[in-house]
Amino acid sequence: MFWLLIWQGIAWKLGQPIFLVGPWEAAQALLRLCRSADFWQAAFSSLGRIGAGFSLAFAAGIVGGVAAYAFPWLGELAAPVIGLIKTVPVASFVILALIWAGAENLAVIISFLVVFPILYLNTAAGLRSADRQLLEMARVFRVRPLSKIWHIYRPALTPYLVSACQVALGMAWKSGIAAEVIGTPARSIGEQLYMAKVFFSTDELFAWTAVVAALSFLFERAVLALLKKAAACGGISGTAA
Repeated sequence: MFWLLIWQGIAWKLGQPIFLVGPWEAAQALLRLCRSADFWQAAFSSLGRIGAGFSLAFAAGIVGGVAAYAFPWLGELAAPVIGLIKTVPVASFVILALIWAGAENLAVIISFLVVFPILYLNTAAGLRSADRQLLEMARVFRVRPLSKIWHIYRPALTPYLVSACQVALGMAWKSGIAAEVIGTPARSIGEQLYMAKVFFSTDELFAWTAVVAALSFLFERAVLALLKKAAACGGISGTAA
């Protein structure tokens, strides 16, 4: 409430709605947008694209991290590619993805590229953090591979996955929406943000920004809840490392 009052006070002081609207005007714009079917279509379309990109990166990151841990030479071979993905600007990937795949799948590709290195590196680090004494004991007593994975590797990996997801989920939404603003695919939040800029609809710009923040928060809570529930199945704490 304090920061909302500060925001409203600055908006009143400026008196220039084209530069800054207050929370009340943004809320009114949001209520107005909610009455349109296009609003819900854009919101769920972007949610589906970014959710798909994150899910694919989550699965690929875990598989890649496991492979890099099991075969160190493979991790060394992949290191330059992972480093390249981490350092190349998102804008460069957006332009290339527009050329290769078009605007419709842009958010999926960009979300994937941003999230994948985070999950890959944290998966490999989590597996490497497994207790060596427990692994030695499992080898001596010939513990079954599945039991070793469940009772030794999973507890070591879970905190790393939770920590990675806390970072990656926000990055997925930021990069995915930015890609949509550049590519402006039909029926997307990015398209609506771009149109708000074109028509100087600052109230709608803030309203859509609030929608992105809300969707990102809810998506993050859902994913982290699933991870922590999976961790709790084995009596493991899901707190971040």
